[in-house]
Amino acid sequence: MSHGGQRRAALVAEARMWIGTPYLHRASLKGVGADCLGLVRGVWRAVIGPEPEPLPAYAPDWAEASGIEQLAAAGLRHLVPLAVNEARPGDVLLFRWRAHLPAKHAAILVAPDRMVHAHDGAAVAEVHLAPWWRRRTAYAFAFPGA
Repeated sequence: MSHGGQRRAALVAEARMWIGTPYLHRASLKGVGADCLGLVRGVWRAVIGPEPEPLPAYAPDWAEASGIEQLAAAGLRHLVPLAVNEARPGDVLLFRWRAHLPAKHAAILVAPDRMVHAHDGAAVAEVHLAPWWRRRTAYAFAFPGA
């Protein structure tokens, strides 16, 4: 397996280790609490290394309030942009809740049709990348070296 393939396998394995972590806004501690960004941050720390920038303050309605693609901009700063249809296990997907709003939800693809994500009111879970999610996928990114 290539170095990139090994890194992808490590990213998928780490994302799955977060399953069951309770949802907690702005948190990123496996088994204790995480939001969707916290899951991506925690997987980054475990597989890539120290986080590349400090976490800015954000409220649950930050995307609606700002109207700015802040999550996508952070992805462009630190991850490798991909066409959505090129995403592979180990990649990050960003979703829009509505077509006119910025992307504000993140998940890690763990199989061609499965993702791990954290959302309000539920623990981190592995779910089917159903048509509902596919229609809302706005961006895809690879972790560095994957």
